Amino acid sequence: MESVPRPISTGDGQHLDDAWHLILTASGEASGPDQLRRESALPDVPVPGTVAEALERAGRFERGAPFPLNQQDAWYIRAFGNEPAGMAILRFEGLATIAEVYWNGSRVLQSANMFLASDVTVELTGKDELAICFRALAPLLNRKGPRARWRTQLMNEQGLRLLRTTPLGYMPGWCPEIHPAGPWRPVKLLRLDEEPIANIDIHSELTGGGDGILSVSFAYSGSFERPVVECSGCSIEAVLNEDGRWHARLDIPGATPWWPHTHGSPVLHDVVLHAGQETYRLGRTGFRSLEIDRGGDSQGFALIVNGKRIFCRGAVWSSADIVRLPGKRRDYAPWLRLAADAGMNMIRVSGITAYESNDFFDLCDELGILVWQDFMFANFDYPVKDAEFAAQVGAEARQFLKRTHAAPSLAVLCGGSEIYQQGSMLGLPETVWKGPLTEEILPSLSRSLRPDVPYIANSPCDGALPFIANAGVSHYYGVSAYCRPLDDARRANVRFATECLAFSNVPEARTLTAHLNVPAVHHPRWKARVPRDNNVSWDFEDVREAYLAMLYGFDPTTLRREDMPSYLHLSRAVTAEVMEATFAEWRRPGSSCWGGLVWMLQDLLPGAGWGIIDSTGEPKAAWYGLKRAWRTVNLTLTDEGINGLALHIVNERPQGLEASVEVTSLRAGKQPVVSGRRDLTLKPGQSMTLAATDLFGAFFDTTYAYRFGPLSHDVTVARLKDPQSGTVLAEAFHFPQGRTKAFHDAAIETALTLEGNVWFLELTTPVLAQSVHVDIEGYRPDDNWFHLAPGEPKRLGLSPRDGTTLSARPTGEIRIAGSSRIVWFE
Repeated sequence: MESVPRPISTGDGQHLDDAWHLILTASGEASGPDQLRRESALPDVPVPGTVAEALERAGRFERGAPFPLNQQDAWYIRAFGNEPAGMAILRFEGLATIAEVYWNGSRVLQSANMFLASDVTVELTGKDELAICFRALAPLLNRKGPRARWRTQLMNEQGLRLLRTTPLGYMPGWCPEIHPAGPWRPVKLLRLDEEPIANIDIHSELTGGGDGILSVSFAYSGSFERPVVECSGCSIEAVLNEDGRWHARLDIPGATPWWPHTHGSPVLHDVVLHAGQETYRLGRTGFRSLEIDRGGDSQGFALIVNGKRIFCRGAVWSSADIVRLPGKRRDYAPWLRLAADAGMNMIRVSGITAYESNDFFDLCDELGILVWQDFMFANFDYPVKDAEFAAQVGAEARQFLKRTHAAPSLAVLCGGSEIYQQGSMLGLPETVWKGPLTEEILPSLSRSLRPDVPYIANSPCDGALPFIANAGVSHYYGVSAYCRPLDDARRANVRFATECLAFSNVPEARTLTAHLNVPAVHHPRWKARVPRDNNVSWDFEDVREAYLAMLYGFDPTTLRREDMPSYLHLSRAVTAEVMEATFAEWRRPGSSCWGGLVWMLQDLLPGAGWGIIDSTGEPKAAWYGLKRAWRTVNLTLTDEGINGLALHIVNERPQGLEASVEVTSLRAGKQPVVSGRRDLTLKPGQSMTLAATDLFGAFFDTTYAYRFGPLSHDVTVARLKDPQSGTVLAEAFHFPQGRTKAFHDAAIETALTLEGNVWFLELTTPVLAQSVHVDIEGYRPDDNWFHLAPGEPKRLGLSPRDGTTLSARPTGEIRIAGSSRIVWFE
């Protein structure tokens, strides 16, 4: 058994990704490919791909100013001239959305589900043609169906409830109106003898005692001498059951478990088949256990991974590219690596988007990112009593669950998004908005095909009303959309927020200069990129400005008119500050909250969208703030009023922590007034809370709650350090009378060094500098939009951007909040 495993033929076949032509016609103009005017064809269009992508490549479509793509038919045509004759299978992994497939002029398939894969057997003659017609969706959006008991304001077409397609492109104010159409997932050609091993099913679990159990089954068209399945050093002979499939169950004592990367290593194990002289790699998986802890009051929600309660943090996924809707590893990798780099351990794929490909889950498996997966249902009253619709739902769910069978990253299955919330907010009783789709059909399929993954009926759900924050899972927008003060994050008693903290996050200046070089805020092109809810008189830029006024005391309108650079700097800084403060509240040991997923991970177009990463892949200020808030070893501060300032230390690592914590209150941003220090030891996974006065050794009005005289300090700085090296592990700041009172005109000094293959930038300051922004030509710092305190140099590692060579010495500028000073360095 020492032969090198090789990939098996799992039906991957020949990818038909070239030589495609696209012809657009009026809706219904051509009933078959013989009626097409071929001279109008657009050559060499991408497959997998979309109509929008093909037109954009040809210079006939602009994603920033889209026109409707759902009012015409789109024909994709490909000729086969050199294929050997014989029987074959055409595999279509996703056709968006009403599709007809023609082989040599005869219709061989009709598909009405964007999320469903289909196989068709055809005969190759050596001179063949494949044509796929994607019928115009617009005429179907007004067709009658079973009566809906409510209407949603989220989508602009109520007829979407009858079609199995993504709402992307149909949510004005949420995403550009780019209508998906085309073969958005691969088209393949398989010879009938190419699948000797097929329909592989891999299931893994981790027992309470730490042992692994692996169940494998597969179909094989030939004969085996002695098939043996091997994983993690253990092996067993497969047996042929009465169902005609080979089965093996492998017990693996002391299996090395798969962990989210914040709490351990995401260890994956190859599953190998030895058959005679051949060795095949069937796939890979990870061993982990999952369960939901509802808490002592049965109202909580915490994910237990391998017996350990995990604080889940991350963001809601939108799309790797709104035009292309891609599904390849190279498309997902930049986004998911930035997610992991920020300390995210969970990504939610929402019901308003689309199922992502297996490459998405492969990367999440490798990176140790849990996936909260909604089924693709959102807001509508779906006609599940219609037998044909219900059959489509079942087929779609089965295919998704089977193709992700081995993914340890799949952590929660959810019936959809805001169905319960939509109905209940309209005043309808529970018997109307809670129905068989999410309560019977989807949970039954989930239990059958992925019994290792917890199922949740809807996001949000539970509580007196499904959207209430203090029970189960919620979409918490008290802080953000509803403009509540920051302390609402505690008062709301949030248990688990599968959506939260939606803001119009302003991108870096470099992105705006390159892609949206217009006056900020009121230019029509700027405003078109700002997200908003339908039929309301405000947008999420108004929300951001409300917090700018709340945290800094400036009138945004006046500041924007009189000092646009300061307005933009504070507009970027404020969302980072709000998000960092909110997660400090939720991650403290006494919090009721065990998860928060920010709305959203990435923008769909350049502009001040919801994304914490802009559409070009550049992190925004909020990304950096969250990166600090999500550290596995962290220190945060909360103002407890007359109870003083609380320090919260978290150690999520599987190793213990020896550290020292220091607290200093500064007058005028530089003069120590009082300070304290303590050494501490934390066990693996332990958190603790300390009072600042315990470190000072005497009373000091750190929060300025008693007001026995004039305020003696304008900032308190706390640091968690490694006692051996002196390295700062985490840092936190508290402003007793607000951030603006602690604005100082800091003169930051810089020093650049090259160590090995990494450039470092060291910053020092004689006085507190708030919301320090470092903009470096050709490089991205590992931290940004941070506060810089005196007496402690801050060292930034610089990662080269694409196209930057190590020989290029970093140059750039530094700006801070509350000052017009610019520091240039080279």
